[in-house]
Amino acid sequence: MLCHDWSALAEVDRGEKMNKWGIFSLLTVAASIISFFILRGPNADLPLAIIILGSLSLLGIIFAVISKRWLSGVIGVLLNGAVLVCVYFLLLAYGIAG
Repeated sequence: MLCHDWSALAEVDRGEKMNKWGIFSLLTVAASIISFFILRGPNADLPLAIIILGSLSLLGIIFAVISKRWLSGVIGVLLNGAVLVCVYFLLLAYGIAG
């Protein structure tokens, strides 16, 4: 007769999934990318784009830290950090352009 320890399997399965904060962190990256493509163009309102993208990125980093899962935390911080670097370059370009 086979005897399985299902509690050990459930712990492994639970440890690999992302919680809701990790998913929210990745959703802020997706929202940032979508809003970037909506707000781009020659007549783009750069201050509005900088505010929206920067807020979403900082919110995503906060969600990644709150998630307390190392995988979703690292992925969320890296992706939202990349968006924040792009926002910094937009801010730099806006400052140079005057």
